[in-house]
Amino acid sequence: MKTWKFISGLFLALILTGSWLTWDYYQRFFKPNVTITESSKSLFIQSDWEFDDLIKYLAVNEVIEDSNTFRWVSHYKKYDAHIKPGRYVITDGMNNNQLVNVLRSENKPLSVVIRSVRTKSELVSNVSNSIESDSLELIILLNDPGFCMRYGFNTTTIFTMFIPNTYEFYWNTSAEEFVERMAREYKRFWTEERKQKAGVIGLSQSEISTLASIVQSEQAAHVDERSVVAGLYLNRIRMGMRLESDPTLIHAIGDYTIKRVLNVHKQVDSPYNTYKNAGLPPGPILLPETTSIDAVLNADQHNYIFMCAKDDFSGYHNFAVTYRDHVNNAKRYQKALNARKIYR
Repeated sequence: MKTWKFISGLFLALILTGSWLTWDYYQRFFKPNVTITESSKSLFIQSDWEFDDLIKYLAVNEVIEDSNTFRWVSHYKKYDAHIKPGRYVITDGMNNNQLVNVLRSENKPLSVVIRSVRTKSELVSNVSNSIESDSLELIILLNDPGFCMRYGFNTTTIFTMFIPNTYEFYWNTSAEEFVERMAREYKRFWTEERKQKAGVIGLSQSEISTLASIVQSEQAAHVDERSVVAGLYLNRIRMGMRLESDPTLIHAIGDYTIKRVLNVHKQVDSPYNTYKNAGLPPGPILLPETTSIDAVLNADQHNYIFMCAKDDFSGYHNFAVTYRDHVNNAKRYQKALNARKIYR
């Protein structure tokens, strides 16, 4: 009888222990552990993190309620020895099993927008907000002559390699990987047809982009007029005339608040001063949009060599073949500026 009671008690203890272990195992894996205020959020795991860095981040930022159970499940699933950098989207109420599964296999890309910015510094600043590499790492590469030469550019023309568009990148992309991807996108953009058109014009791809940056700066509002402006500048280049582009002066001075270019501005000592220097400047004055590049490649055929903003401030221009007509156009525009009290 005592033996039976002992066996029964032992059996009951085993059942209770097994039930408790099963319940504990279930709780560790499947009890909701992610507690975030939003329905979902992005979690960024840095390349130099160890597992303890991740645990600390999750705890400090109150992403999970119980660090110990997350650690246990991570060890059980061997994630703690193989954490992966990147961007991961987690949702409120996730359990440890779901969280580990996401963190080890669902690195999500980000949309990185390359905008029509004016300088390399602006470019790397924008990009570094979307990928792990900081702006210093990127600017060091783009200012390295040897690195730029690897892609067929110098430290000035490398700027033309970046084609404004929206691209998908993994957050843990390195600076070198970012530039390499942009080089592939550049080659993809410059199709054989575009390269042939550049050859007919007689300009290199970087020179086409440089001219496109001037065209876009002259005509930022109306894309339909850019091919006319491009044709005008190509006429000047063929005739050996200086471009005399006001936006290049503003770029040289670095004061983008200037609304009225004066004679004093034309004296600035800079290779970007196209009133003093013949030909194209050494590089673009902004990253030209693809529409601007194509406007140069498909420039209108005409005889215009002068242009002046219209006095109705519509954003369009009056074009002229003769200097006399241009002076008349300029007088009307200057009178309109004076009427609006725009003196600089």
